[in-house]
Amino acid sequence: MDTTSISLLERLRQPGEQAAWVRFVELYTPVLSHWAQQLGLAGPDADDLVQDILTMLVQKLPEFTYDTRQSFRAWLKTATRNRWRDLCRRKAAARTAAGGEPMPDVETADPTRAFDDAEYRQHVVQRALQLMQAEFQPVTWKACWQYLIEGRPAADVARDLGITVNAVYLAKVRVLARLRHELAGLLD
Repeated sequence: MDTTSISLLERLRQPGEQAAWVRFVELYTPVLSHWAQQLGLAGPDADDLVQDILTMLVQKLPEFTYDTRQSFRAWLKTATRNRWRDLCRRKAAARTAAGGEPMPDVETADPTRAFDDAEYRQHVVQRALQLMQAEFQPVTWKACWQYLIEGRPAADVARDLGITVNAVYLAKVRVLARLRHELAGLLD
């Protein structure tokens, strides 16, 4: 388990933090892909936008300073929308250069609003839990999951797993503390 007390966003600012970048990509690629699809992109176009955003983040995040009064999600969403607009402009310019008609410059409603706050938070938390599971002993993970997610009584979980009731409570505390650490600054 990663025992550093620095949040993921802070680790991304440090040189050589390959593990932090891997974790960020694993955590955020599905979110970025979803936003790309909400913008009307599919297949290779959506993948290109996600790759473009990740490339931009590699350049920008080392200098990024998280302001707790601001929203990282909103910043990332704005960056995604801006990259999409750049992509649309490049495609329109290429179409015009090839002799085709330029696409009309129409401002549309932001389709990414469909991916609302609750859905965003749910996705990021679920993805973080999937990625974190390997960091815990199976019995610790099962105890937390059965008690917290499945809502089983601690005594029943303890009996079924052959551990103490206190161990069930400790498993919950450890997993939730790790989750809070993993998502510090990412959920606004």
